[in-house]
Amino acid sequence: MTKKLLTILSVTVLLAVLTTEIVAKEVTIRGRLQPTVEAGGWIINANDGKYLILNAQRFQSENWFAEATQVEAVGETKTGVVTTYQEGTPFEARTMAPVGASAVQTELKGLTKVAVTGDSIIQAQPDTAILTVSVVTQGRLALDAQRENATKSDAVVRALKSSAGADAEVKTSGYSLQPIRVYKESQPPVITGYEARNTVTVTMSDLTKVGAVIDATAQAGANDVAGISFTLRKDRAARDQALAEATREALGKARVIATALGGRVVRIAEVQEEGVQRPVPIYARAQMMTTGAVATPVEVGTLDITSRVQLIAEIEAGAR
Repeated sequence: MTKKLLTILSVTVLLAVLTTEIVAKEVTIRGRLQPTVEAGGWIINANDGKYLILNAQRFQSENWFAEATQVEAVGETKTGVVTTYQEGTPFEARTMAPVGASAVQTELKGLTKVAVTGDSIIQAQPDTAILTVSVVTQGRLALDAQRENATKSDAVVRALKSSAGADAEVKTSGYSLQPIRVYKESQPPVITGYEARNTVTVTMSDLTKVGAVIDATAQAGANDVAGISFTLRKDRAARDQALAEATREALGKARVIATALGGRVVRIAEVQEEGVQRPVPIYARAQMMTTGAVATPVEVGTLDITSRVQLIAEIEAGAR
């Protein structure tokens, strides 16, 4: 082999080696930015290791350049460069840009945030009545008051179950037996008798029977209507409607603000339900009609269900 041929082959091999080295140095790195222990130093923390950015100052003026930002960088590794702490593979970035969620956040910077609230009130018809009645008896002896109360209470419970219907729930909600005391000045109290009180609560879904139930219990021996309330057991649909209307009102406010600023709502950054107030029972009083000629009148009325939503919207001002 001639000397000239050997020279050509050597040059070819050297070029091939140099080309291979140059291609091998060009890498694409994807990871999160992280400051180093060296002052002003930054690395890209990638899945395959850490890369020390030799020219980080070139990108530090970008508004996305911050700790934990997910970036993709294209450049060359500089294995021959020695740094103070050797925290990662030396890397000189040719290009670098945020990716994924970091890129979305970068695009959204410069937007105006507005916080608005929406309120709504939904009126609904009650579907449940809760009636509480008591039988109160008195006697000279405790046993007398107790026995009379037991007889009358049994009759009241039977009247409740008969008049309220099969789907009604009847239960004892309270019982007491207490002495009746007479107080005189400068004298100890004197027990003159005893009072027994048996309280029964009925929960019913047929609201048209409330007046008739009151009359039936009065005729059976109940002599105290402790209270009547109307509520909404199945309130999911009404609560959802109230929440939806409150949300729409809040969104409408955000759009009005955006329009006034000559812009538009870009996105909703946060929505928080501040609370849906469940139906507050309606309390009513009824006058017992013991003659049976006219049923006790009971007006049901409506319930208010309120909802409030706070919404944070991002507005791009000046967009047309």
